[in-house]
Amino acid sequence: MRANFTFRRGGRLLLAAVLLSTAAMLWAPRLCAQQRSPLPQDAHELAQRVDHHYNQLHSLKAGFTESYEGLGMRRTESGTLLLLKPGRMKWDYSSPAGKLFLLDGEFAWFYTQGDPHVQRIPAKQLDDLRSPLRFLLGHTELEKELNHLTLAPAPDGRFTLTGAPKGQEKRIPRLTLTMTADGTITGIEIEEVDGALTRFTFTGEETNPPIPAGTFRFTPPVGVPVVDAMPPV
Repeated sequence: MRANFTFRRGGRLLLAAVLLSTAAMLWAPRLCAQQRSPLPQDAHELAQRVDHHYNQLHSLKAGFTESYEGLGMRRTESGTLLLLKPGRMKWDYSSPAGKLFLLDGEFAWFYTQGDPHVQRIPAKQLDDLRSPLRFLLGHTELEKELNHLTLAPAPDGRFTLTGAPKGQEKRIPRLTLTMTADGTITGIEIEEVDGALTRFTFTGEETNPPIPAGTFRFTPPVGVPVVDAMPPV
């Protein structure tokens, strides 16, 4: 029971708490591109810009801050996010230090330093954990991932796209992406049916940085057993 619950909380945090805040932290070239981008006319146009931005990438690096509010708890964590196509993702936490979520293309791994075991789940079952960045690890088509997309203005000249993740509406009634006019995602907010809110903000996005494939290889600490966790129902 503890293994399943812990993994679900970790998955929820990774997901409540993944993608891609502050414009001043973005690279100067990205700021210039944002200034040149015309204002989107509707949700369809902005979704296409998101698709274009991420489909031309093969890797990505960004800092993240993750906050969670729900079930009487509040938590804020931070670290570095790495993505490498196809299908690899790493959330390396600096606060709390020693916490890690890694997707190697075959398995998802979750471990926090000091835990009695490492938790593992097949990557093909990770959809049940509602990771909001899964669609960015392949060929992005945002309008196929979210139902009933709506566009709204946001502070600092940004925009939001809000919808319900297809097939997950009973668990996540609302997912909101915050982004610049050129389609760069700077924040994600996920609302769950129990009222819990998970927010991610992303800073310092680096597009196509060199990331060795070995970065996504996980070796359990010596003496720490691996537990095959079941996805939440």
